[in-house]
Amino acid sequence: MNANPIGVFDSGLGGLTVVREIRRELPRESIVYFGDLAHLPYGTKSGAQIQRFSLESTEFLIQKGIKALVIACNSSSSAAFHLVRKRFSIPVLSVIEPAVEESLGMSAAGKIGVIGTAATIESGVYEVALRRKNPRIQVFVQSCPLFVPLVEEGWLDGGVTERVIEKYLTPLAHKGIDTLILGCTHYPILAAEIHSFFGPRVRLVDSARPTVRRLASLLQEKKLLYEGKRKPKFEIFTSDLPRNFRLVGERFLGEKLPPIKVVR
Repeated sequence: MNANPIGVFDSGLGGLTVVREIRRELPRESIVYFGDLAHLPYGTKSGAQIQRFSLESTEFLIQKGIKALVIACNSSSSAAFHLVRKRFSIPVLSVIEPAVEESLGMSAAGKIGVIGTAATIESGVYEVALRRKNPRIQVFVQSCPLFVPLVEEGWLDGGVTERVIEKYLTPLAHKGIDTLILGCTHYPILAAEIHSFFGPRVRLVDSARPTVRRLASLLQEKKLLYEGKRKPKFEIFTSDLPRNFRLVGERFLGEKLPPIKVVR
């Protein structure tokens, strides 16, 4: 199975930030990405719906012969990670635990903020994970449902975006946090604007890098790293193709997208 691809799925295009990191850290590995754009955003859906969509996305990638799976969607990670891991035999990673460990190592004041979709925040998954590792940590959470459509529409700066950021993040600023977990793969695209709002006193945690570090360790442990010399494949599948897909997708990926295949 070493030559088989790594599977990554997300409700939209945000998971391409994880793909970008895989391509940087594990350049020999092939990747199959699935973006469930027909059901975007997951963050406003019920837990049962998110679980169903997550299982369908995983089954699709399993059919592509993947050797490991990264659930790049925080909403799916919070609602369906344990179900997916139980249902399928391949290694499965979420973006939550790596981000939690990264934030605990970065916070000096012990005050960590978490922003995410309504589904992720309501699940309490970050609070549970952070306090399980450090019961003394102070955790402050905020759902930011408008961030995903802002990113998907390419509204990354300007008055509207600034006002939305200020509205959502002012309560966290008043709590004196020193570390902020970007609990959605879309949010790193707004990192410059978020950093500008908080200033240098707050460090931002993007889950992509720690997640891929853990993926590399897991593949090494399972003896699944590909060490051959073939050119890796990179395929992208989606359940829909919105008008601005390529523009937004290339912003996430940081390079030109390969041909996109739409599956119904």
